[in-house]
Amino acid sequence: MAYIDEIIGRIAEEYPEQKEYQRVVGDFLTSVQPVVEKDEERYRADAILERMVFPDREHAFRVTWIDDAGKTRVNHGYRVQYNNALGPYKGGIRFEEDVNADKVKALGFLMVWKNALAGLPAGGAKGGADFTWKGKSDREVMRFSQAYAKEVFRYLGADEDILTSDIGAGIREMGYLIGQIRKLTNLCDGRIAGKGRAFGGTHLRDEATGYGIPYFAEAALETVGESAEGKTVTLSGAGKVAVHAAQKAEELGMKVLTASDSNGWVYDPAGIDLDLLRQVKFAEKARMTEYAKRRPGSEYHTGSEGIWEVKCDIALPCAAAHEIGLSQAKILAENGTFAVCPGANEPATPEAAEYLKANGVRLFPYQACNAGGIVVTSLEWSQDSMHLHWSEKEVERQLRHHMHEIFRLLEDTVRECGLKNDYIAGADIAAFRRVYDAMRAQGIV
Repeated sequence: MAYIDEIIGRIAEEYPEQKEYQRVVGDFLTSVQPVVEKDEERYRADAILERMVFPDREHAFRVTWIDDAGKTRVNHGYRVQYNNALGPYKGGIRFEEDVNADKVKALGFLMVWKNALAGLPAGGAKGGADFTWKGKSDREVMRFSQAYAKEVFRYLGADEDILTSDIGAGIREMGYLIGQIRKLTNLCDGRIAGKGRAFGGTHLRDEATGYGIPYFAEAALETVGESAEGKTVTLSGAGKVAVHAAQKAEELGMKVLTASDSNGWVYDPAGIDLDLLRQVKFAEKARMTEYAKRRPGSEYHTGSEGIWEVKCDIALPCAAAHEIGLSQAKILAENGTFAVCPGANEPATPEAAEYLKANGVRLFPYQACNAGGIVVTSLEWSQDSMHLHWSEKEVERQLRHHMHEIFRLLEDTVRECGLKNDYIAGADIAAFRRVYDAMRAQGIV
């Protein structure tokens, strides 16, 4: 039996209930199979794949806190640490009702490769709890966050494991966490990222993921001798990532033609008015119909159908997974779209992804395009560890540099491995090589 098939089968047998973990490991190993097959016996002899796919540690713990009514509440908390060959474990925490061991384990595995692809000196980690702030008072969120901190702090350290923000754990929650951890450890170091700027956070933490996407597209265009200036962009979404992506695209000279929410989308041939979009979506929390009412010349369309029919040079799907199906992929190819640079995870269905690759549209991997967030949390970690605070200009300079470097690594890997237009496989192989080289150099430990 092939080594990769053996590992995939072993995971299915040992963790039959962890379907998400099985899926992400299977997808990754399938991508890197051509590399492993070239020297399978060496990989097998050193148990490289086992040491990659199984976590170094899985921490599960009880989180006990008291609600406003004085009732004792109990939630399940987790922290999974994966492969520190490149550096300390690093990854976010999620506070969501559906967080479980399977989800945390799968996300931790993916963080190894996302950090490696981004060139960060970090391994992978993920954590969280089956808790939601929805319907909770600020005091309840504080007490829960402090209770989680009391359990997780023993696994963290600026040179051990860096905990960052994620879904359900924003600046407020990170503030409560860092406050409790500083009380427990008497240390002010870089073990927590995603904080407010007043107490160790960095500039551009909120903007970084969105800003990074057009910077990545800019690097891709430069490879074929093109400039971002004058290019047209179709964009889905109207949340934080989408709006910041639109802002940076506009600053680079692109024209953003569309934006959307869960009810429908707007086409604005003059270019999306970002001030109006922010007013409607952030200040008023209204629907895209309000944008269309106030913006002469714009068109409102109900539902999601049609947004990718608008002719564009660059498509930025920033709304949801699998929003580009086969029919949308065909239209993008027919319209001569240069690239799809996603802000959302897995924006294309498998069939759509294969069609785009086969028909000359560059479908770049989401873990590369939306890496701006993890890049800036790494910059925050560096600043905290050195007790420095860089200017917004310096943080953005480094963000742009990192996004261009990520693209160059990806492009070099695709060309070297003869992957033609398969940038998704290229991302997995590039990350795999970085981690493998570090593991091999450090011996069997």
